[in-house]
Amino acid sequence: MRALVVYESMFGNTQAIAEAIGGGLASTMAVEVIEVGAAPTQLADDLDLLVVGGPTHAFSMSRPQTRADAIKQADGPVISIGDGLREWVGRVSGTVAAATFDTRVTRPRLAGSAARAAERRLRRRGLRMVAKPASFYVQGTTGPLCPGETDRARRWGEQLAATVTGLPTAG
Repeated sequence: MRALVVYESMFGNTQAIAEAIGGGLASTMAVEVIEVGAAPTQLADDLDLLVVGGPTHAFSMSRPQTRADAIKQADGPVISIGDGLREWVGRVSGTVAAATFDTRVTRPRLAGSAARAAERRLRRRGLRMVAKPASFYVQGTTGPLCPGETDRARRWGEQLAATVTGLPTAG
């Protein structure tokens, strides 16, 4: 079985979560983790699971303006510099099981979620969701990730793999 994890990340936090999810999926599946700018918009026929994630910007998926604002806040180069998850989800096609995740600040706890927005858009494009959207937390806008979040992301990846493959989780 094969999974694809597509992520958008500005400061590296969402990338770290995507890689941890990929590590969890790899317990029972072949996995590719790829930045959204390099991700295919036509999903392969042999793909069993698509996992999509990005940072929550202004209560939803990033937009060109929120990405420009994030670049101004960066101490160095950012990871996702072109189109983001919003644009990619609008072009992706295929029929596959899917799940979404996001990263968001711990304080203040704000409404809205990039994962929920991506889930709605993927459903409209015909993808079948196999899990509720998941959120992983960051300390402040640029990070770092809150303690334990990469471990939690890995476990979530293991659970997703078990859901899709029908095999029990390792833990």
